[in-house]
Amino acid sequence: MHAITIPEPGGPEVLVWDEVPDPVAGEGEVLVEVVAGAVNRADIMQRQGFYDPPPGASPYPGLECSGRIVEIGPGVSGWSVGDEVCALLAGGGYAEKVAIPAGQLLPVPQGVDLKQAAALPEVVCTVWSNVFMVAHLRPGETLLVHGGSSGIGTMAIQLAKAVGAKVAVTAGTKEKLERCAELGADILINYREQDFVAEVKKATGGAGADVILDNMGAKYLDRNVQTLAVNGRLAVIGLQGGVKGELNLGALLSKRAAVSATSLRARPLSEKASIVAAVREHVWPLLEGGHVRPVVDRELPMSDAAAAHRVVEESGHVGKVLLVVP
Repeated sequence: MHAITIPEPGGPEVLVWDEVPDPVAGEGEVLVEVVAGAVNRADIMQRQGFYDPPPGASPYPGLECSGRIVEIGPGVSGWSVGDEVCALLAGGGYAEKVAIPAGQLLPVPQGVDLKQAAALPEVVCTVWSNVFMVAHLRPGETLLVHGGSSGIGTMAIQLAKAVGAKVAVTAGTKEKLERCAELGADILINYREQDFVAEVKKATGGAGADVILDNMGAKYLDRNVQTLAVNGRLAVIGLQGGVKGELNLGALLSKRAAVSATSLRARPLSEKASIVAAVREHVWPLLEGGHVRPVVDRELPMSDAAAAHRVVEESGHVGKVLLVVP
């Protein structure tokens, strides 16, 4: 088969569409013929040499894909050859085939195109696990999403609105904020021109955000804590603004607030399976009912993954950039 390999760390040009050995479905796994994958920031970090796959994972980038099952490994039940699926991966999505633990498979939701289903697993599992399973967003509360026009952001807006929450977003252009509004965002903040702390406080009558989904890390840490409401919860899922920041514990204590930080890739299989099962139970009905949808900016050939990485690094997209197997 062919897969995107990374012979050496570097810019997008180091990505090579190369012939590699076919994977084999091991115990508890299925083999999927990939139709499409999607680009995530973690893939870019892996390409740059900053984020190696966990032990035992595929060396190829790609944290989600969609396709058809072509082989069932030992110990797997409930799936059949030919089933159309999408899946959360620890790696290997930039390839024509990938072996996947059965607990990380999801059926393609009714009404969702097979290719576009590749835009779902990583963002849905990230949002559901952080915003709902960890931060416990409830109806009537306010969620602040940094990077509202990203793949994570566009899904977070929709899921929060679906459960009856109010949503504030930050983004860097008027056009991106307009797209967020189309998805249901209530409070639109241009982070280049406005102070998100002041804007969220003003829009909530001084209360602040009950939950914040943050992809920036250190750069926003102090201001995120300032923005939190009493009993607020800050969920950190990215470090685009650095890894070390000063945390004002006094401010946290006074607000009885909490900070959590999680990632999906290196979690044990059992934890990933629990998240995937929760997503199938709670989010798939919303997708099949048309209340939530994947947001896809563009589709590019997987063999031209370099071009897709450039698009994501330039941050000119809204939603997900897909890689389609030629």
